[in-house]
Amino acid sequence: MSTSRLLAIALIYGLATLAWVTLGASILARTGEFDSKLEREVTQLWGGRHRQVGPAIWVQRPRQVTEQQSVPNGSNAPVVKEVTRTVIDSTPVRLVQSRIAAELKLTQRQKGLLWYDTYGVTYAAHYKARNPDTVERMIGVEFHFPSADTIYDKFVFRVNGEAAPPASDLSKGLVTRVTVPPLGEVNIDVAYASRGLDDWTYAFADHGVGEVSDFDLAVTTDFTNVDFPVGSMSPATKKPVPGGWLLGWHFDELVTGQLIGVDLPNRLNPGPLAARLTAFAPVSLLFFLAVMVILGVLGGQSLHPVNYGFLSAAFFAFHLLLAYLVDHISIHQAFFVSSIVSVFLVVSYLRIVAGTRFAIARAGLAQFVFLVLFSYAFFFEGYTGLTVTIGAIVTLFVLMQATARVDWAAVFAARARREA
Repeated sequence: MSTSRLLAIALIYGLATLAWVTLGASILARTGEFDSKLEREVTQLWGGRHRQVGPAIWVQRPRQVTEQQSVPNGSNAPVVKEVTRTVIDSTPVRLVQSRIAAELKLTQRQKGLLWYDTYGVTYAAHYKARNPDTVERMIGVEFHFPSADTIYDKFVFRVNGEAAPPASDLSKGLVTRVTVPPLGEVNIDVAYASRGLDDWTYAFADHGVGEVSDFDLAVTTDFTNVDFPVGSMSPATKKPVPGGWLLGWHFDELVTGQLIGVDLPNRLNPGPLAARLTAFAPVSLLFFLAVMVILGVLGGQSLHPVNYGFLSAAFFAFHLLLAYLVDHISIHQAFFVSSIVSVFLVVSYLRIVAGTRFAIARAGLAQFVFLVLFSYAFFFEGYTGLTVTIGAIVTLFVLMQATARVDWAAVFAARARREA
């Protein structure tokens, strides 16, 4: 193997890397460009993010206010009179009891190169508040929907057994008022079936810090891979149920600005995965070329740089085909088809160039390890780096042991004399 041939192979490697950079940028552009658009479409077709807020309660207290007002007095100076009027003060009242049950059912949907975490939610809650005064008062209750971009089936909103009056603009919530006897209770029932996207959260107040007493929230999931959004509180209890979990949050007296939430599991997204595989492709090709060059030197069967150019193109075909197959079939099917096509290109080509044994036992095996297996490691999130590192170390060990007794100076000198 002469120096000129190694430089030619390095040039081919550089051109292949440039092609992968271009392909990776194209995949990222396709994914990023349509992400926000597709998310809006999913939201319109299915539903938006849910942020359920506990009902706001307030007590109305009338009081007399005396003011001085100037009353016109013909052509004479205005007469100042004292006028007394009634003013209604609205003072917030905290919930004294909350019993909430939510059931989340995962129904992920794919749009383009991305999967979206859509879900169905069934919500049922019973709240209690009290008239804090020893006289009869008017108590107001306001309920806000968790999302304006979805539907609400089987909706119930009752206060002391009476349904809330209809509202002209539901986006502003529903408001109702009831007369409550001295120190009497206000019972609030809310229920609905709806659909959401990404995560489900519950807030104790619409803004700032909320305060509750005797709080109990139970969330049942039909999936086991449960996570919790940043800034939310982990559950106090977590019990397995068929196909999922029963998560519980229990508080006696709580003052907090945090949320309660469940982040639904993310499915493997074809677009970002294809982009990561493309970004890693030059590393796979580098290992493959290094092994092929060394095996050629050891076996006296070195390939011409043109042959390496075709082999690099066969590697590139894997990622190019994968990038556009994932639009039409699942990522696992696309990976399998792309692997078969790329390996077939290499083996069928080298069978003619260097013989069947070299094509299958050396090139085919090397491609299977460095392209197929290394790429498949990206399906196991969190273990990709470790898998590739172990594979690289094992490869280095094998090559070092196989070439430890090779006199490289003699090999290059002999090759140069033959080519001269």
